[in-house]
Amino acid sequence: MASSGTYVVQPGQRGVQVTMGQVSPMFKPEGFGLKAPLITTIVPVSTKQQTAQDKAEAYSSDLQQVVYQLRVLYRIPESSVVKLFKEYLGDPFESLISPRVQEAIKEVTAVQSAEQVVKNREQIKTRSLELASKKVGDILVIEDIVIENITLTGELERAIEAKMIQEQEAAKSKFVQQRAQIEADTAVIKAKGEAESIRIRGEALKKSPTYLDLQVVDKWDGITPLVVGGGENLVFPLQELKRNSK
Repeated sequence: MASSGTYVVQPGQRGVQVTMGQVSPMFKPEGFGLKAPLITTIVPVSTKQQTAQDKAEAYSSDLQQVVYQLRVLYRIPESSVVKLFKEYLGDPFESLISPRVQEAIKEVTAVQSAEQVVKNREQIKTRSLELASKKVGDILVIEDIVIENITLTGELERAIEAKMIQEQEAAKSKFVQQRAQIEADTAVIKAKGEAESIRIRGEALKKSPTYLDLQVVDKWDGITPLVVGGGENLVFPLQELKRNSK
């Protein structure tokens, strides 16, 4: 009698009190408590986050079958512990969450092609989570939907793979063309710059004949040239002239 008059609710759980078939509207929190012996039972309900595997089959907008392997993270809020116990039979995931998640997955997949399904995996997950949460309401909390795998028909997978390869090759070809165009533009700019430089030098030479002498002085390395000029203006190095004079 003494032992049946006490109870303990473990951490991460809430207790539902049932007395002779009547459910108390308030749950029991974690910890130790007293109850009426023999006629009262405390049923534990977990409020921890739980994970369940699920599978969903849907059809894309181009009528291709898509199979999803899912992992759904959910929990039971405190406010729903008693209501779930009284009004819903069996596992809350099987009876409430799984049907809504599959319905949401089908709605999201139906507006996208099979190729988009493969490319927009994260968008499908986000939108499906949003729709499923609205369908379930406040009685349960869906924390996340993880899409572990997406399976298409073999022929469709090969077709999508071939198309992706073609797109990659096209992008590579476009990049090569752009690089060639940039190199060509650079060469034109360089040629225009050199032509403009020659024009400016020509104008400077016309305006000042001494400009050429200045260019020679700028480029002189300080070493006496062996031969300067040509024809009658031929100039020999200073060392050679000294040797001939002797």
